[in-house]
Amino acid sequence: MLDAWLRLLRLLDAPKDIAVLAPLCEREILYRLLQGPQGAIVRQIARADSRLSQVRRAIALIRDQFDRPLRVEALADVAGMSPASLHRHFRTATAMSPLQYQKSLRLQEARRLILAGRDVAAAGFAVGYESASQFSREYARLFGSPPSRDAKSTKLTGESNRALAA
Repeated sequence: MLDAWLRLLRLLDAPKDIAVLAPLCEREILYRLLQGPQGAIVRQIARADSRLSQVRRAIALIRDQFDRPLRVEALADVAGMSPASLHRHFRTATAMSPLQYQKSLRLQEARRLILAGRDVAAAGFAVGYESASQFSREYARLFGSPPSRDAKSTKLTGESNRALAA
């Protein structure tokens, strides 16, 4: 499988070959996934009526609308499951509840915005938080320090890594 991935990545150096060769590499990667030890899980995800496929639909909705309030009933409708069944299967697939998953997405996006120079409070509001203090508390819980301190230390770490590489 690694050889197929490597061939696919090398096509970036030969753009004129991508249209013809990329589908072949993708097909080989898919074949190897299906034949490998996780093949049964991959096949289950691909089946439209499988539990993993239903959870995948819920995950897609959360990703598309992570900055909006989450209604588990609406997610369950999209997934074609009861709220209790969705919660159980979602946790099995992701090791999180749907709300925890949404919170994680929000905080990751907020961190990206802050590191890109966005004001901390504005980043929190942009990802759907209604309270700056709640945003800061949850951010610190996930990343180990408040947003502004985390941004400073992350930027310093990035600068020192670039200096070491030079």
